[in-house]
Amino acid sequence: MKKRSSAAYLALFIGLSVTLAGCGYLNEVRAMKAFKDGNKAYGASDWRVAAEKYEDASRLNPENGAIYFYLANSYDNMYRPARKGEAANDELLTKAVANYQIAADKLTEETVPKRSLALEFLIAAYGPDKLADPTLAEPVVQRMIQLAPNEPTNYFQLAKIYEDSGEYQLAEETYLKGRDAKPNDPAVYLTLAGYYNRQGDYNKLVENIKKNIELEPQNPEAHYRLATYSWDKASRDFRLSNKEKMDIIMDGLASVNKALELKADYVEAMTYKGLLLRTQALIETDPRKQQELIREGTALSEKANAMRKAKQS
Repeated sequence: MKKRSSAAYLALFIGLSVTLAGCGYLNEVRAMKAFKDGNKAYGASDWRVAAEKYEDASRLNPENGAIYFYLANSYDNMYRPARKGEAANDELLTKAVANYQIAADKLTEETVPKRSLALEFLIAAYGPDKLADPTLAEPVVQRMIQLAPNEPTNYFQLAKIYEDSGEYQLAEETYLKGRDAKPNDPAVYLTLAGYYNRQGDYNKLVENIKKNIELEPQNPEAHYRLATYSWDKASRDFRLSNKEKMDIIMDGLASVNKALELKADYVEAMTYKGLLLRTQALIETDPRKQQELIREGTALSEKANAMRKAKQS
């Protein structure tokens, strides 16, 4: 048998290479088209078609992390919490979780979407409305903390997992770590205040609200917020003595007056000032002072209602 020349082998090799390269290019083009079609269906909230197109795209281009993210999110959007326990419905969430995990492995913090976004959606899939498995969510949030150790929201997500599991000491420690990640960010103190409000710790709630005010003293909403908590505490906590109630009301009035000083037409602040004055009247022992407080509080409430109606018309 006659041997093929090296030139013939070279020609065969080149031909195969061109063919293979052509196949690779063709797959890339097909993947791009499938991804584009998936995006079109996704934008129209046609999750089923979007998932089909993204599945095609992922088979043709398995290294593109963005495809897996949108594929996961399409399945996620098809899932219905009200039908939890139905095999077909639960399978949608299983597919969503699997693809979020792949996306998180392939994406980075420089890609669009970011890896952290895939992790956030993965955590949500483990949440109470879906898989309800905080033990699976915890290592995902820990991973997010490693990726961005100076981002408070990651600590807060982990803290909420501990809180929902009843591990309150660990939850508080983790909330505080989130605060310490950005101690000059006013928003972190609102998150802490929310935690202490849920725990019924009024003193720590106020401590964090006042820290928020300290960091944004020109924000009328910050002062108004303290007034709302003051009225709620003074009017609803029947364990308080009259003196304790009065101290809380005076604190609230000082805050709401500051809010109105910064924003004279702040309707909500006027409303709460009226509520605080009428609550003060219930504690006041001097009948003349009581009537004065009631008149002032009622007048403020009426003014606030009139302003509210004028804005709506």
